[in-house]
Amino acid sequence: MITRAQGRPMTRTFAGYGAAALVALICAVLASYLPAVTSGQIPTFGIDWAPALGIRLSFMLDGLSLLFALLISGIGSLIFLYATGYMGNHPRFRGFIATLFAFMIAMLGLVMARDLITLFLFWELTSVTSYLLIGFNHDSPQARRNALQAMLITAGGGLALLAGFILIETAAGSYDLAQILSGPGLQNNPHYTAILILVLLGAFTKSAQFPFHFWLPNAMAAPTPVSAYLHSATMVKAGVYLLARLHPTLADTTAWSITLGTLGATTAVLASVLALRQSDMKQALAYTTLMALGTITLFLAGSGPYALTAALTFLVAHALYKATLFMVVGAIDHSTGTRQIAALGGLRRAMPLTALAAVLAAASMAGLPPLVGWIAKELLYAGALTLHPASLATAAALAANALMVAVAATLAIRPFFGADKPTPIPAHEAPWTMLLGPLLLAALGLVTGLAAPQTLGPLIEASLTTSLAQPRAAGLHLWAGWNLPLFLSGVTFAAGALIFALRAPIVRWLDTIFTALPRFDTGWDRALDAFKAGTAWQTRALQTGRLTDYLLVTFIVIAGAITGTVLAVQPQISAAVAGTPFLWLIAALTGAGGVAALTTRSRIAAIAGLGTVGIGVAVIFLYFGAPDVATTQLMVETLAAVLFAIGALRLPAVAETRTRRRQILHAALAATIGVGVTLTILAIGAHPLDRHITTYFEENAYTLAHGLNIVNVILVDFRAFDTFGELIVVLLAAFGARAVLKRKRGRNT
Repeated sequence: MITRAQGRPMTRTFAGYGAAALVALICAVLASYLPAVTSGQIPTFGIDWAPALGIRLSFMLDGLSLLFALLISGIGSLIFLYATGYMGNHPRFRGFIATLFAFMIAMLGLVMARDLITLFLFWELTSVTSYLLIGFNHDSPQARRNALQAMLITAGGGLALLAGFILIETAAGSYDLAQILSGPGLQNNPHYTAILILVLLGAFTKSAQFPFHFWLPNAMAAPTPVSAYLHSATMVKAGVYLLARLHPTLADTTAWSITLGTLGATTAVLASVLALRQSDMKQALAYTTLMALGTITLFLAGSGPYALTAALTFLVAHALYKATLFMVVGAIDHSTGTRQIAALGGLRRAMPLTALAAVLAAASMAGLPPLVGWIAKELLYAGALTLHPASLATAAALAANALMVAVAATLAIRPFFGADKPTPIPAHEAPWTMLLGPLLLAALGLVTGLAAPQTLGPLIEASLTTSLAQPRAAGLHLWAGWNLPLFLSGVTFAAGALIFALRAPIVRWLDTIFTALPRFDTGWDRALDAFKAGTAWQTRALQTGRLTDYLLVTFIVIAGAITGTVLAVQPQISAAVAGTPFLWLIAALTGAGGVAALTTRSRIAAIAGLGTVGIGVAVIFLYFGAPDVATTQLMVETLAAVLFAIGALRLPAVAETRTRRRQILHAALAATIGVGVTLTILAIGAHPLDRHITTYFEENAYTLAHGLNIVNVILVDFRAFDTFGELIVVLLAAFGARAVLKRKRGRNT
């Protein structure tokens, strides 16, 4: 009989198996759309979300969406199975599975979104769920720190992206991606530069492009299943997906080509060098992900079929071998107790299946035939020759690929071949749940390479023609003939083998160089500390505990906003100000009340002065035919004056702190706001009044609300919830006043 304690692990693992089966079913459903999508159809579905704003919760499955969705769901099903074997006995495993599933749904929503606001919603959900996954081991300060770093960087980029999407809607007239991408493009729009900067900030932070590259290796604080998923098919691929999605409407400009080409090449080469330095297998794989993302970004800078085909083919190849290698590293760590390269050797005898998956995946990573990585690498060189300038793009691709050959050889040869080395745990094969995923993905990399035109070709073709506005895709062939890309592949293998052979002295030399250079990660900590110090200073300066200081700061901001707007806009102002002697008398009375409130040192006199101002405003309302508003104003002013006066009498005496200097400051501030508001009103009066809101209420006050007094109808019908909220505020204020007025006299002394 199974006890409660014994049944818990079974329940947890059942959650993992169930999630894996559900995700596999999602993948099968998505795969059923392959015939339609590859024939040029674009299935769409959705519901109205905010019709008045032109926003729909809508989705589509074109070639690009389906390519990413199949990677996310296909690899995801194996990741869920792997996670069950890797950490199924963890007490919080079910919560982990739920978060990982939410992460997958967010990615699927992101890549299938047809509406920009829908895309942004899922974009931010990936940031939130990845924060929870990276910081899953929340007992570790390093995990919490790295999760926060990833969240702040990607969410900050997300805010920039939202601004970019709003500008795109302004320029294109719609949030609908289908309408935006079928239009003439935004390259000649006046907002293009701002749109490009904001979109690239969002994409580069998400896909960890230089100089935002440092957060991604730190995300290795997450459990290995998360790392395998995040690096292969989700999260970091969102940035390059966005670049590919908006390619037809933003590409083909000098700014696009130079920015993506320069930062993509920098990220790829720098990450390859950093990967070679790593002694931790998981960290090495993290930097190779940066290399792949930089390479894809570099090739999205171009517009020809070869460059774009190379980008998408390499994206698929990278997803297959990277998920495999991460799961292999997790299996090694699980079965030996270490993932340090120097501490491993001869594992092929104790872990033959793991070794097979690792060798196949590393061969694809190195670009060896007949794996899909070979086809991707050949296309990269063919595409680099079409970029501008071709020499720099080719040199960057060659350097990065050669270093990847050396890293792939290190990951495949050092742990599995050579003499056996003692490990903290005697080496043994991982359970089947941790082997099935890497073996299937490694085999898929081989099958895809052998039959690329039949397996991957149609979907790549559909992605380029239906999503990237290209007439065709470049062919996917194991043998493309004797050409320059083939020669460059030979140079790559030779250079990579040489780097692998000389890895030890090269790493020592690189360590010397990078130790002397400033670290971006350290700079992040210093910037965050400076930000915290700045906010602490601001809090001390503003949160003084004195109400007068709060009001002073508030009105300074208001004065600055009004004055700045008037100076920036410099509106046309109508100086024709006329009025009857009665109005000028009321104005003088109101002004005198304001001066009295500013100059007096008595609380009661100040309250009386403010009441005089309010009564003057009420008389003006009455003069212009608004008796109900005037009555309300008089009641409020009278009641406020009485309550303030009673409260002032009952409150404890305080020392007078207002100096002549502060009075002058208050008077100047009041005058600035008064003049600014006056100029604003005069500027508004110089133009015909827009009456569309007024007309609406005139036409509908009686027909919809059955009231003749338009102001009352607005307050109690059209703005009923607003009025209800105001009543609650007044009620709460009354409770507060009652509490103050009921204080015992003994406490007032």
